[in-house]
Amino acid sequence: MTQTLSLATSATRTSGLGAALRRAERPNRLRAFALALPALIFLIVTFAAPIGLFLTSAVRNPEVHAVLPQTIAALDGWDGSSTPGEDVFAALVADLARAKEDNTAAALGKRLNYESAGMRSRIMSVVRHLGNFKQGPLAPQFAALDPAWASPDLWAIIKRNASPVTPYYLLTSVDLGQDAAGSIGRVEESQAVFLDILGRTLWIAGLVTIATLALGFPTAYVISLAPSRTASFLLLLVLLPLWTSLLVRTTAWVVLLQTDGVINQALLALGLTTEKLQLILTRFGTVTAMTHIQLPFTILPILSVMKAIPEGQMRAARSLGAPPLLAFWRVYAPQTLPGVAAGCLMTFILSLGYYITPALVGGPRDQMMSNFIATYINRDLNWGMAAALACLLLVMTLSIYLVFLRLVGADRIKLG
Repeated sequence: MTQTLSLATSATRTSGLGAALRRAERPNRLRAFALALPALIFLIVTFAAPIGLFLTSAVRNPEVHAVLPQTIAALDGWDGSSTPGEDVFAALVADLARAKEDNTAAALGKRLNYESAGMRSRIMSVVRHLGNFKQGPLAPQFAALDPAWASPDLWAIIKRNASPVTPYYLLTSVDLGQDAAGSIGRVEESQAVFLDILGRTLWIAGLVTIATLALGFPTAYVISLAPSRTASFLLLLVLLPLWTSLLVRTTAWVVLLQTDGVINQALLALGLTTEKLQLILTRFGTVTAMTHIQLPFTILPILSVMKAIPEGQMRAARSLGAPPLLAFWRVYAPQTLPGVAAGCLMTFILSLGYYITPALVGGPRDQMMSNFIATYINRDLNWGMAAALACLLLVMTLSIYLVFLRLVGADRIKLG
């Protein structure tokens, strides 16, 4: 009984000491948080908030909801299988008259045109003829402008976009779409392009990762075994490309790979080829340039792990009778796996977001997901589609990272 009371007293005393220690450390934690707070606010304001706001464009759908409120209200009682009644056409005329004054009709037509080609021209045609509509039924006058106004499918598109949020962009990014009844299904084969683009992006990133590992592992091994002065010089050569702009390095590869470039001239001079090779605007050129750019990011994590492996292990393995190659693969190589995993993961994830290099070195069939995101932003001004593709790429990247952590474990990743 006395021993039990003693243990309980000791546990209470230990708990009290722990609570006192936490209270004593609280001011230090608060001061550390206060020091980090400006940087945290800066990252939120300049990085997290703009990206989050941009990604919401993937579901935002304000055009129809804001421009056609009377039409949407009139369509509430529509059966969806026949041409709407006169009240719907009258509401559309009223909404488009106001849209003409507010200069919002073009934005409405552009949004509806994403889902049905020709909708923009139909909307603008009605806007131009608003003063020409006569007293009497409006449906025949709309049909005279364009027979599609008598189609229930056209009105189903307008009704489907009545909500201020939409799944359209996200569904399109994975080659899905909605029919007139709202059912989700795969789009036509001629329009199903985004999953192919995603697969191409993953494939190119995988090729670059394998190529950088094949070149980076032996390079890191040589540097780890070299004398100190030689290793420092070799490491300088590895780091040197990082001090040069990505655009400059990519442009250099354009010079090297073009038809009259350095590589073709060298091959012809050495007699290795009898005609100039097509190296630029090819998958080979894209992977080669990306491999060169990503190589340091693969070498450095592997080298940091190799530096920590005791040199005596290989000698011990050989003294016990293991052949050199067997000793390397059974003793040395397994210990480098954390560095290999970290380097490959970093290279793969960075390669997923490449834009400049495929745009300058690759051909039309070598453009990656980021190139299409940039096209939708800069050329098409379709921020919703760009945000949806960005969400798809972000989800894919996070999924790969989480699967990697699940298989390898965060405690085994060595970034340097």
